Amino acid sequence: MGERTPLYELHRQAGARIVEFGGWDMPVNYGSQIDEHHCVRRDAGMFDVSHMTRIDLHGAGARPYLRHLVANNVDKLSEPGKALYTCMLRPDGGVIDDLIIYYLREDWFRIVVNAATRDKDLAWMCEQLMADVDLKHRPDLAMIAVQGPQAISKAIQALGASLQAAVADLKIFYAAETDDGVFVARTGYTGEDGLELIMVNDRAPAIWSALAQAGIRPCGLGARDTLRLEAGMNLYGSDMDESTTPLESGLGWTVGWEPAEREFVGRAALEQQREHGLQRKLVGMVLNGRGVLRGHQKIVTDHGQGEVTSGTFSPTLERSIGLARVPAA
Repeated sequence: MGERTPLYELHRQAGARIVEFGGWDMPVNYGSQIDEHHCVRRDAGMFDVSHMTRIDLHGAGARPYLRHLVANNVDKLSEPGKALYTCMLRPDGGVIDDLIIYYLREDWFRIVVNAATRDKDLAWMCEQLMADVDLKHRPDLAMIAVQGPQAISKAIQALGASLQAAVADLKIFYAAETDDGVFVARTGYTGEDGLELIMVNDRAPAIWSALAQAGIRPCGLGARDTLRLEAGMNLYGSDMDESTTPLESGLGWTVGWEPAEREFVGRAALEQQREHGLQRKLVGMVLNGRGVLRGHQKIVTDHGQGEVTSGTFSPTLERSIGLARVPAA
């Protein structure tokens, strides 16, 4: 038995098919994964993402610490609520994890990292700690993603004036807090507009139920995977990991090269790779014929062998799609 989120009993009562994912018992679907996928693309769906790891950084040293810890430049974060997507690297440039950082105050940043990498991420972050930084893991918080073209309007219908006020002027990749203490971010992992809501654990069931009553469909990890792959979003452990760098994973845009004097972990290895040229790259694939692309299938090219890193049937395109790492040529 894996760890369980505060919403586990609601998933079970709704007839969800539960699977182990990253050490957690999570819903993979509630019936038809394809219907859940289409609901997010066309209307609004919600996902329990409480298995993700939330970490708060406090202290005067938080910004200098993050300047060193991650590849993107946190000095891009100057407005309260602004979010930044980035990778945390090993000295050799390998990706320890990808994550989102939210700037709340100069002495308070919130970080969301992946579920399966929680222990190694926390260990690495503690190993890199600097003076005047307090790192706090937040297992007391739950997280719900509401995604789709009608996600925000239906979430407001469900949660009322406090949410409406928080999101009235909320730009994409920004966060705010409602007057009743719900952290609201206009972020997601589906390619659709929407919100990610963070609240204390004991409030999660009531909020989930209110969202469902407003017509937002519960969706499982299966639809979340097909949605993110259609959007070309990497999955840690499949499309990148400690054996690959951001430059080899289509994530060069997440590396903050300027200012040149910022010495983040892995910078020297990435600069060397950039100088000498990439040997491999990540590409998107569409299968024109019948069949379904799957991870670890071999790809034969005139320039050497590659491998599918993620593959699935795309309900939107009605054909198989994938990501693959292939020779740079």
